[in-house]
Amino acid sequence: MDGWKKAAIAGSITAATILFLKRRHGAGVLATSVGLAVLASEYPEKFEQVRRSLPNYFDRGMQVMEMAARAGRRITDAAGRSAVEAWEEIGG
Repeated sequence: MDGWKKAAIAGSITAATILFLKRRHGAGVLATSVGLAVLASEYPEKFEQVRRSLPNYFDRGMQVMEMAARAGRRITDAAGRSAVEAWEEIGG
């Protein structure tokens, strides 16, 4: 990889980090995109593999989120029942 490409990637990552920390999310995404574009120009075959596997990652992520939502509902239901039972024991 050429030196200027390394510098462009490092600079965009640094700029993106600073922008995200300053809560300038739009500019941070733009700076990240510049770095990714330079990186993709150097390794197009790797980015093609990532692009093809993205739907699998999204599916797995959705499965994890659904499991977390179900667990949260179960915890909420269990907490609600125990609170009602405790209230009834007190005589409420």
